[in-house]
Amino acid sequence: MSPATPVPQHGGPALELLVHGVGGATPQDMLGDPRTVRVSGDEKAAVFRRTEDEEAEHRPELYADRPIPEAYCWSNLTSGNSARALWLLLLPFMVVNLAHWMRPRARGRRRTTRTYGVLVRLLALSLTVLLTAAACEVALDLVAWQCAGSAACAADRSWLGFISSAQGGWWSQPGRRLALASLLPAALVGLLWYLSNRTWSAYESQRPPSGQDVPEGEAGPKDDEGHTKGPALRPALGRPGFWYGRRLVARLRAAHTAAGFLTVSAAVAGAAARHDRGAGSTPLAVCGWLIEAALAVGLLAVLRVVFRRGRSERRMDARLDRVTVSVLPGAALALFALSLLYACWSRPGWRSSGTLPGDVTFGVITVAQGALVVALAVAARALHRHARDARTVLHGLGGPAVAMLACALGGVMTGGVAQRVADWLDGPGTPGMDGEGTIPGPPVLLSWQASVIPVLLVLLLVPAAVLGVRTWLTGRRIAEGVESEYDAERPDAVRTRRIAGTRARAGLTDDAPWLVGIVSGATLLLGAGAVAGAWAGGAVPGEAFAGSGGFVESVADTAQSLGSWLIGFGFILFVTWGRRAYRDASARRTIGILWDVGTFWPRAAHPFAPPCYAERAVPDLTWRMCTWTERTGGRLVISGHSQGSVLAASAVWQLPPETRRRVALLTYGSPLERLYGRWFPAYFGPAALRELRGELDCWRNLWRVTDPIGGPVRVPAEGDHPDVDRAALKDPLIYGRSRRHPLPEPILGHSDYQADPAFRTERQELLDRIGAAVPRQAQGSSGRSSG
Repeated sequence: MSPATPVPQHGGPALELLVHGVGGATPQDMLGDPRTVRVSGDEKAAVFRRTEDEEAEHRPELYADRPIPEAYCWSNLTSGNSARALWLLLLPFMVVNLAHWMRPRARGRRRTTRTYGVLVRLLALSLTVLLTAAACEVALDLVAWQCAGSAACAADRSWLGFISSAQGGWWSQPGRRLALASLLPAALVGLLWYLSNRTWSAYESQRPPSGQDVPEGEAGPKDDEGHTKGPALRPALGRPGFWYGRRLVARLRAAHTAAGFLTVSAAVAGAAARHDRGAGSTPLAVCGWLIEAALAVGLLAVLRVVFRRGRSERRMDARLDRVTVSVLPGAALALFALSLLYACWSRPGWRSSGTLPGDVTFGVITVAQGALVVALAVAARALHRHARDARTVLHGLGGPAVAMLACALGGVMTGGVAQRVADWLDGPGTPGMDGEGTIPGPPVLLSWQASVIPVLLVLLLVPAAVLGVRTWLTGRRIAEGVESEYDAERPDAVRTRRIAGTRARAGLTDDAPWLVGIVSGATLLLGAGAVAGAWAGGAVPGEAFAGSGGFVESVADTAQSLGSWLIGFGFILFVTWGRRAYRDASARRTIGILWDVGTFWPRAAHPFAPPCYAERAVPDLTWRMCTWTERTGGRLVISGHSQGSVLAASAVWQLPPETRRRVALLTYGSPLERLYGRWFPAYFGPAALRELRGELDCWRNLWRVTDPIGGPVRVPAEGDHPDVDRAALKDPLIYGRSRRHPLPEPILGHSDYQADPAFRTERQELLDRIGAAVPRQAQGSSGRSSG
């Protein structure tokens, strides 16, 4: 800030709109008063004031030297309801949705940008198919086909008696057992559709305050003769339709629902069709061919919908492709019903033996996901070459790396379910090992994928050790300058090491991209090795290496056993966290922090991902700022901490110019550049943040070296605009004990920025700058109610 601040010309009251960060906060904590009142909003998200400030606009004389404090609380959008903890099971869908928004910024490369989006949407579709295939593997293959077809397995489970092949009842035929079991994965698909549809209505159906036809800018690009080609394109986060994705979510929901039903239909009808072709039954074989052809046509229809983006951000796109949304899932459901009728046809001589072709199914899905990730990396590198930025994570490969992690998470969860169910059904035996189990067990590929998990963990020990040693050395190096920085009269070695260690550990955030890159690259290579081993050996690792030597065979057996245990433990861990969150508020809050970061972005790739809370929070903030400034003619500073600063900046982007002139932005502990700018360069990269500063004259950012999340936004001074970042705040404020501070001051890190005196100074300077820029308004409007 310039030390020579112009004399303000106040045209109305001043308001400070506080927005909390991850983990949530109560309005009482944010406002520092146990007596608060809700001004506007509902139980999910609302604006609060202190009781004494409820009618502050009617008493402007009491707020001449300070702003009216107001708190926007949005934590219940992500962690308020214990049932939402089960969204943890949708983690792979959320992660692949993040990959969609991680593309590098490269204007003018529309074809490559669209290719990137299509590849991510195809990866998202593969995860839906993978989840459905895993449900089919458990219900159809392990339970209905293997266990119910084995007298030894079904004998110990009375609930399988009516479908057991040994009972000889109506349901004992394999086709009818498969048809009955297929209702479970079909119900799972229906549940995902219902949750996606309900959560969109509850969270994301918020209309922005601007109309549908908003000009993109006043002056667009010019041609060679100096003539304007058209309106300038607004930044993505400032477009009216960015936070309103109804049309795209509805299209993708229809496509993924149809893909789920088609997958279940293929599992049921495919088994019956293979039997009919081998049994020489011509009429049934023809029926099987026709159903499989219809399933192929349905798959092409799904791919066509996924290939098309179906969304416009330049206006609030309220259209709905009713034919796609209604007909596609309905047709897939009809094919599913037809497949059930076909499978239930009487086939007295049909006996179930071996396994269903799960190895081929999971192998094709795994290979397809690997190929899509590689293609996505090629597209990302092509975009990054045309918009290079040294701070972009992994040189533009952040999106492909995260997409690979989503596939790995999907594999761990599906493989864990199959392994645990197979162990449970087989009792003391070992599924897949000759002579040990009563059932063949899950596909061999899942055992190979489980076997590479211990190898991956061993590989991760090396970078983890390197980071640990480097952090320790960095802490020792930093310690040399801590005492001189504070000009400590009585140096304290313990205190110095603690401050230096906190600063060194805060820097680990900047090393996270390389760790993600190593994990993703190793996962891709080990996954390829697992596919090759499964297809070449045709047996689980313990049998494939049998007779190859004592050490190699022992390592293979150990890797298979340990990997199977780890993959099952990983799935059980997911379920345990979900169950614990039902009863433990602190656990529910911890899981909520994960969603605060992961569900900020709209569901543009996977419709079954947890809902986007920003599609509710950003319009809330925009509406509040627009209506309050219009009613009162006053000045407003929106004050965002941590994730709240991202919401605040996104809301400021959405403001019309006449409102933006009355608004200042104060961010602190902000991940705008450190996390969002590096991981999402197309939306929060250097160019985007400079554009925001160009549209917003008053913006100040506070940060600390000890903060592991927040950091500088790196928008330097330019022209009339000062540097956005203030110099790093001291943390702790006081080094040691003194007569004025007899007790040691805490190291605050990411919390309690408002305790620093610099916070109040910067806030007041922002308000003064707005007052100098805003002309005097009619005082008659300042007395209106704020509601």
